[in-house]
Amino acid sequence: MRDNSQPPPRHPTRAVTIGNVGVGGDNPVRVQSMTNTDTRDVPATLAQIRALADAGCEIVRLAVLDEDAAAALRPIHEASPVPLVADIHFDHRLAVAALAAGIEALRINPGNIGSEAAVDTVVAAAKDHGAPIRIGVNSGSVQKDLLKKFGGPTPEAMVESALTHIAYLEKRGFHDIKVSLKSSSVPRTVAAYRLLAGKVDYPLHIGVTEAGTPMRGAVKSAVGLGILLSEGLGDTLRVSLTGDPVTEIGVAYEILRSLDIRARGPEIISCPTCGRTEIDLVGLAEAVEERLRGVTEVFTVAVMGCVVNGPGEAREADIGIAGGRDCGIIFRKGQVLGKVRGADNLIPAFMDELDRYLTEKKETSCD
Repeated sequence: MRDNSQPPPRHPTRAVTIGNVGVGGDNPVRVQSMTNTDTRDVPATLAQIRALADAGCEIVRLAVLDEDAAAALRPIHEASPVPLVADIHFDHRLAVAALAAGIEALRINPGNIGSEAAVDTVVAAAKDHGAPIRIGVNSGSVQKDLLKKFGGPTPEAMVESALTHIAYLEKRGFHDIKVSLKSSSVPRTVAAYRLLAGKVDYPLHIGVTEAGTPMRGAVKSAVGLGILLSEGLGDTLRVSLTGDPVTEIGVAYEILRSLDIRARGPEIISCPTCGRTEIDLVGLAEAVEERLRGVTEVFTVAVMGCVVNGPGEAREADIGIAGGRDCGIIFRKGQVLGKVRGADNLIPAFMDELDRYLTEKKETSCD
């Protein structure tokens, strides 16, 4: 059971709507990702969007590289279970085509989308379609004059870049804006968002860009996003990992869960094992994790192998098992259900009890 601590208060921002998903204001911190398929491959891209949605992704971004990719957006959009954002660089015509295809939002850099007339065209199209625009500033794409002024892609340079781009849109009466300031450096990312938050009230999309492979990237993202979220900064987020983007969603929800901000699916508490462990705790924990894959109900499962801390942790969970020498005790809501003897019987017995718990939980939720 969790204690009564409250999630950090959110930094106040205005709200925007992407399709049917609200971002900013009083809306939940949203989880999003980006496909890494060739957008021109409609079946592959749709398959990945559906997999992301099944994992809990609420907004999906697509790279739109050329006219063929833009032409694929309509059938993708028509079959997508979640709102889509078109990622556009250099060619404003692709942004207009994406909106015409029904795409709900744009991610652009107004400084590289073309002339002022091109920006006018994109903003007019976004207004007509009710589509928000995310201004995305990365440390690797800060304008050369700002790099010279600040001596590199510093947080100050990134924020000035964002404010310049925001002014592009505000000048045209457009305020349906989200902003991101991403760097592969955690300290630089955190400093940039802190600085920008004191200057604007637009929703913030947070992330550590180019974070790395799943283990390294998850660590960097957890540190960077954890700091920002603990300070109330962030209205939507992406965990950027090298590999299958579906992996990003699980990491994102675990970051949010760790701060009591949002939860999706069960929390599995398992001890790290030590010399006191006398059961196959690794095998048991992996079996439980596999059984619960795809479950969206929120509850706590404890898989413990230690006679010192195990019983206490397991008792506090909604359901749990604490192992000892060639045996295990199964708990539910603090009550001992029984003792299982024989190492080979632990996994089957706990799986049976877990199935009963899930069945009862579903029946209760349907009442």
